[in-house]
Amino acid sequence: MAGKLNIDESIFCNMARLYGKTFNLPPLAAKIYAYLIFDFERKGLTFDDLVEIFSASKSSVSTNLNLLLNNNLIQDLNKLDERKRYFTANENFVKIRFQEISERLKEEIRIINSLENFRKTKSEDEIKKSKIYKDLLNSNIENIEKSLSKL
Repeated sequence: MAGKLNIDESIFCNMARLYGKTFNLPPLAAKIYAYLIFDFERKGLTFDDLVEIFSASKSSVSTNLNLLLNNNLIQDLNKLDERKRYFTANENFVKIRFQEISERLKEEIRIINSLENFRKTKSEDEIKKSKIYKDLLNSNIENIEKSLSKL
């Protein structure tokens, strides 16, 4: 793959595969995201750059860029002296991602509590397992929130 950025092909392929699975992205979106992570100076790449780099149709690149933008994985910026939009990996994405994970874990605890309140009869074993599970969720929430406060 010819490109504008200096990348390591092996790392790029591993990242594209990982992000495709992790974020449930189509292959081109995963490749675009992985590629933009190599833009360490955050200069950004234009739409035309990405069409050329990936030898993909404008429609495909546009669709996948919109998906990445909607998922907050990337951001776009306009430079003062140019009309073109530049795309970069969203440097705040880690914080956004873990805030969302924390909220999902809290929602899961609320649902478990509602289910437990609804169900009238519970064995000692079920109560014990539920407590262990909720303690694990709470511990993860605490760790995530502690780490977020440091970012």
